[in-house]
Amino acid sequence: MSEHKRIVIVGAGYGGVHAAKLLHKKFKNDSNIEIILIDKKPYHTLLTDLHEVAGSRIEPDSVRVYLHKIFANKKVEVIIDEVEKIDYEKQSVIGKDGEYNYDYLILGIGSEPCDFGIPGVFEYGFTVGTLEAAIKTREHIEEMFRKASVESNAEKKRKMLTFVVAGAGFTGIETAGELMEWTKSLCDKYHLDHNDVKIIVIEALNTILPNLNAKLANKAAKFLAKKGVEVLTNAPIVEVAKDYIVLKDGRKIETKTLIWTCGVQGNKCVENFGLELGRRSRVQTNEYMQAVGKENIYVIGDLAYYELDGKPIPQIVETALQSAETVVHNIVADIKGGEKQPFKPKYHGFMVSIGSRYAVAELMGVSLTGFLAMAMKHLVNMHYLFGVAGFNAVLSYIYHEFFEIKNNRSILGGHIAAHIPIFWLVLLRIYVGALWLIEGINKIQQGWLDPSKIFIITTSDVSGATANATTTATPVQTLQPLLKEPPAFYKWFMDTFVVPHAFLFQAMVVLAEVAIGLALIAGLFTFLASAGSIFLALNFILSAMADKSILWYIFAAIALMGGAGRAFGLDYYVIPWIKNWWKKTYFARKTYLYIS
Repeated sequence: MSEHKRIVIVGAGYGGVHAAKLLHKKFKNDSNIEIILIDKKPYHTLLTDLHEVAGSRIEPDSVRVYLHKIFANKKVEVIIDEVEKIDYEKQSVIGKDGEYNYDYLILGIGSEPCDFGIPGVFEYGFTVGTLEAAIKTREHIEEMFRKASVESNAEKKRKMLTFVVAGAGFTGIETAGELMEWTKSLCDKYHLDHNDVKIIVIEALNTILPNLNAKLANKAAKFLAKKGVEVLTNAPIVEVAKDYIVLKDGRKIETKTLIWTCGVQGNKCVENFGLELGRRSRVQTNEYMQAVGKENIYVIGDLAYYELDGKPIPQIVETALQSAETVVHNIVADIKGGEKQPFKPKYHGFMVSIGSRYAVAELMGVSLTGFLAMAMKHLVNMHYLFGVAGFNAVLSYIYHEFFEIKNNRSILGGHIAAHIPIFWLVLLRIYVGALWLIEGINKIQQGWLDPSKIFIITTSDVSGATANATTTATPVQTLQPLLKEPPAFYKWFMDTFVVPHAFLFQAMVVLAEVAIGLALIAGLFTFLASAGSIFLALNFILSAMADKSILWYIFAAIALMGGAGRAFGLDYYVIPWIKNWWKKTYFARKTYLYIS
């Protein structure tokens, strides 16, 4: 029998969550392996979307994925605590609320902004590195507009409406893009002239987006300029004060808002851990991602410092995910026996959004701009979320990024974000339901539930039944059929299944019409009833016995699918109850097949 092992992961960032899920897959049937994930927050934060929170494109809940959902029915124990130090002799991590022994420790506590020793950055500047920081930045920006709307002093007003983004890397450019869009809405809200708003991006290097090729970086710069964003390169900031910043060449820019995105360093709490550190407070590792001198301690993500080809590994999501994969492989090799593998990252490219409708991307050597780049960014985000929390997380992303977006700030504009009160559909729902119910009752009165009476097919020529198929199941009087004759596959279906069981299918048609009618009138399971309405209508069309008026039923049913039963219908009560019951089931929690 193998020895009991406890693997403790500190940090529920991209790397920590990925490592925990991989370890679950490797050891889910091994009772001797215990997996613990510790984080000071009960949720995983989508850090790459924080600029959208800061720029008020999406709400804070959009970037939270709760750990109890991610690891429901998984072999991962989630503990909410803040780790403060490590006792290497006892092999335990010590948090504010408890002490946790480990056999293997994975550190993935991420990074924090780095001020490079520039005075005033953290005292007067804002960041978007955490959800709390992004919310604080967002609230401050709107507060500047609110104050500017009642400020009579032109100089003070100019400072309030000047927004400086320090750093022209991915985060800086994406933040500037969000400000570029949001400030227009804020001007409308607070009755200000948008020409009074100034957005400035300041970069110490001679180019923006240095990780992209020059052509894409230039396109991004031109797009920003076109939208009125000023970009200053070769302009290091040397001082930050309450009402201004100072550049290395002596220029002073007056502003009440500096958003600092000039780089990150390892989380400073690791300085209390006594581990060997590399540059910028990152933990030095070997090629197996082990902390130097600690064989059973591994480091992943932004916290890890390891050089490849003379350059430190980048602090990006792909590094976090791939370093987690390397670490999990090596821990499994330690426990089960096997050969460790060195960290050899394979980066697929970079994507940068500039506002909600434009992006630049370089993916596996292919350059993309505009709609395609933005669409690819959304697809990559959804792919990641599907791996983290499945169907539920993807639906939530689509909902927040497209259906609940404000001020048309999505790749599709506001076309699918427009909302109408569903009570306007109540009368349509009842009317369509009444038509189906009346049609079903008429058929019952005609004897459709009498096995001795077959209406659904003619019996004079059974071998050619489908050619002579005659149905009175259509809820309209057929004049000129949409199809001259049923398609070949439908004839085969009739001959093979319907003719031998004519009464069964006949009764099913009648009962379906009655059930659909009652469901729509009551507003119960309206989506399913509408889908049934479409299904019946399509069958009537394929039978070549329905004229164009049947199409009305299809399009009316599509309109009713958008929640028409939630207004003056039983769905208002039933659907929330079913959702709450379903998401508590073992199957739903295990597969993420539910909607929050």
